[in-house]
Order: sequence, then C-alpha cells, then structure tokens
Amino acid sequence: MKSETFMKEKAVFPLIISMSLPMVISMCVNSLYNIFDSYFVAKISEDAMTALSLIFPVQNFINAFVIGFGIGINALIAFYLGAKDIKNANDIANQGFILSLIHGVVLTIGGIIIIHPFLKAFTSSESTIKLGIEYCQIVFLFTIINSLNLYFEKLFQSFGNMKITMIGLGVGCVTNILLDPVFIFGLSFVPKFGIKGAAIATGIGQFVTFLIYLIYYLKKPTNVKIDKSYFKLTTKTIKALYSIGIPAILNLALPSLLISSLNAILAVFSQVYVLVLGVYYKLQTFLYLTANGIVQGMRPILAYNYGAKEYKRVRKIFNYVLIMIAVIMAVGTVLCLTIPSNIISLFTSNAETVKVGATALRIISGGFVVSAVSVTCCGALEALNKGVQSLIISLCRYLVIIVPSAFILSKAVGAVGVWNAFWIAEALTAIISIIVYKRSVKLK
Repeated sequence: MKSETFMKEKAVFPLIISMSLPMVISMCVNSLYNIFDSYFVAKISEDAMTALSLIFPVQNFINAFVIGFGIGINALIAFYLGAKDIKNANDIANQGFILSLIHGVVLTIGGIIIIHPFLKAFTSSESTIKLGIEYCQIVFLFTIINSLNLYFEKLFQSFGNMKITMIGLGVGCVTNILLDPVFIFGLSFVPKFGIKGAAIATGIGQFVTFLIYLIYYLKKPTNVKIDKSYFKLTTKTIKALYSIGIPAILNLALPSLLISSLNAILAVFSQVYVLVLGVYYKLQTFLYLTANGIVQGMRPILAYNYGAKEYKRVRKIFNYVLIMIAVIMAVGTVLCLTIPSNIISLFTSNAETVKVGATALRIISGGFVVSAVSVTCCGALEALNKGVQSLIISLCRYLVIIVPSAFILSKAVGAVGVWNAFWIAEALTAIISIIVYKRSVKLK
C-alpha cells in the first residue's frame, strides 16, 4: 500500500480534487439512481410514488446509522495513521467490522417490524400501505450487506483510497438503474414485479458493490486489515467509535425526523404536498450527495493533517471545500429557479402536483447556497473529533428551527409556509455554524 503521507505533502487544492472527485462521481451516480428509481416507480402509480416518499425517512435512518458509524471508523483510522499509530488504527478497523455486522442484523429486524405501523401513522390508503410493505420487506433484507458496504467504503477512504469506493458504488448504482425497469415492468423471462422489482434491483446493486469491495480487500494488502487477533471488543475502542459515530448518526438521521414531521404538517392540506416533499428530497440528493462527496474527500485529509498537527493546511482545506460546495449549490439554485416545472414533471403528469412542486422548488432553493456553510462545518467537525458540536448544527438545521417555523408558517399562510421554513432555517443555521466552528476548533 502506498504511504498515506501524501495527505500532508501534496498541494492542498489538487489534493482535495484528487480525494473528492472519485466520491463526487460516486455520489452523482448514486443521485441518478435515486432519481431513476423514483422515475420508474412513479410509472407504476402515484400511490407507489407516495409509498416511496413515506418510506424514505425509515430508509434514511437505516442509512444514517451505518454511514454515521462508518464516519467514526473513517475519522479515527485516518487520525491514527497521521499520528503513526498502526496498532490503534487496526483496533478501530477490526472492532468497527464486528459492530457493523451487529448493526446490520439489528436494523434488518427493526426495519421489518416497524414499517407497517409507521406507514399507518401517515396514510389511511390501504393501497399505499400495501405497496410500501411490499417494497420494504425485500429491501430491508439487504441491510447487512449495506452495512458491510459502508464499513469497507470508510475503511478504504481512511487511508486515501477513494477510487475503489467510486468503482464499487458506481457499478452497484448502475446495476440498480439498469435492473429497475427489467424487474419493475418485466422483460422476456423476467416477470413483472412492480414495486417489489425496485427493491430487488436495489438489493442486487448493493450486493454487486459488496463483491467488488470484498475482492479488492482480499487482493490488496494494507497496513490496516481485518485480523482475528484484533477481534476482541474493548471499552476504550467502542467508546471512541461511538463518541464520533453517535453524533454523526444523529446528524444523518435528523432528516428522517424532519421529513416525518413535515409530512404530518403537510398531510393536513393534501397528500399532493406529501408527494411533492418526497420528490424534492429525491431531487435534492443530486446536490447534497455531490456536496457530501467533497466532504467525504475532505474528512480523511483533515483528520490526517490534524493528527499530524499541520494546522495551516487544515484551515486551507476547510476554505477550499466551502467554496466548492457553494458553487455546487449555486448551480442547483439556478436550475430550480429556471426550470422547476420541467424537473417535477419527470415524476408526475398531474398538473396540480407539477404546479405545487414548481412553487416548492423555487422557494426552497433560496437556502441552497447558504447551506454550504453548515454542510462544510458539520463535515469538518466530525473529521476533527468534534461530533457533539457537529450535532448541534444539525439539530438547528433539521429540527430546532425548521419544524417550529414550518408549523407556525403553515398556520399563517398554508402549505407554502412549509417551503419558506427551509430557507429560513438554512440562513439562521449558517450563522450558528460559524460561531460553533470558531469556538470549537483552535488551530494553533
């Protein structure tokens, strides 16, 4: 394995590009999967698309848990590599592997148990509930595979190998996209599975990613490896992993709570607004997953340089990433302001839904650019072992400000008030983010 010292020796901007670009490509492909998946499901019926929208918070929570724990693995291994402490890096890698397996089992069982009462809490449509359960009973069976995928992804990223995660995630997502219409609508000897087909395609895509990661790991020896001699769980390592992992999990899970809260507010007006919110969250992944790709590239560099006490480089890395994410958000803003109807019409032909969706995109996009501040601060704080501070920012962004604002504004001006709550929350959270980051990170 090549030395990780390039993370403190290479010029900052080219380093960020080289580390982030593979992940940005991966996230763009993942975003396209989300959009294509929704596009094909929408062709089944609006009930199917509504079911997918209602399920999204549960799926997001499961993903948040495995990704958030992976962030803890990633940050700690990169930190110990920067400090030249291979033993502790291996402790983190091995105990992280065991815990990832346990998480996968628990989340599989929990997801299957809760999905029926969860759906009933948000809709009385038997058709929507039936479609949602059909989808989840299949897709949740692959949670263990997904948990291991995220483990290997964060392991590879921790020592700067972003290309394999780009390949693994990219091939898995493309497989999913190609199989979606085949299993949903049927082809030749493959029967028509409907919404179950979307779940089957998703599961196969995740399994393909897992095979790629496993083959690569077995063929490419590294300084950090899974070894039974490190398999004993220790209080010290578990505490270290969860001290970063739990805040990161909560950071990523908060959108699930937000969406469920907003669904409850919007359902009072019409299921059309619930559908639009679900479509928006599918669409915004193209922006925020791309930004997340840059953040993923930033985390190991930042953690490594922080561990190596290269504080000047830490400041430069942060500033470059902030600018890059702001540019991405500006592109999203322009698209939502100029062609919102065209974007929404990809998912529905209902004129009322298109009109409501176009209005929502125009209003919500007002907070895109300013959100770059909180996205960058959260990612940097997680990398620097400041998980609690990162959580404070996310709480403001996804709960403390936006939910009360949405409720109050919906009472005052109707459902459109919920859309306005988004940009208000982003603006106020950006200010809070700057204050929290400056008080938490002392680079001297």
